[in-house]
Amino acid sequence: MVAALDALDGLKDCMARERPAPWETLPDINLYMDQVLAYLPRQLMAFDQDGRLTSAMVNNYSKEGLLPRAEGKRYTRTHLAYLTAISALKQVLSVRETKALLSAAGEGKDAEAFYVSFCRVLDEALTDTADKLSRQNGADRDALTSLALSLALHSYAAKLACQHLLTLLQPPESPRRKGGK
Repeated sequence: MVAALDALDGLKDCMARERPAPWETLPDINLYMDQVLAYLPRQLMAFDQDGRLTSAMVNNYSKEGLLPRAEGKRYTRTHLAYLTAISALKQVLSVRETKALLSAAGEGKDAEAFYVSFCRVLDEALTDTADKLSRQNGADRDALTSLALSLALHSYAAKLACQHLLTLLQPPESPRRKGGK
């Protein structure tokens, strides 16, 4: 059980301090795709390779309108900011939901303001979760199970609420004219 408590402490520490790079420290030179793919894993915590970004994913995000098109074959700070947000959000939302949320969150903001806001909200979420990871909550197998269940169900509840809010953010459909036109 000591190993589990040490692992819990390590996770708590990681969640308390690991954050994406601030806007001003994102690379200020345009990057090629392979450089973007090498850079992005440093932006968010991951414990496996399943969520790793690929060039096909980046191209699809561009085609779907989640991400501005590359400037030539080069990617800017704006691309890195949006790819960071997309990489986090795709863990819990569909591409359609992610697009709707990014559109609403970025409305009326430039890329820097959007990214600063995204990082602030991510910081709050990671800090809140890290605060739940105390040794007393993981003192034995039952406590770890209860903590894992609680975190999973909080994720479920938050996803449900988010999906409902996204429907509220959708613009109302315009009424159809008689005759179907």
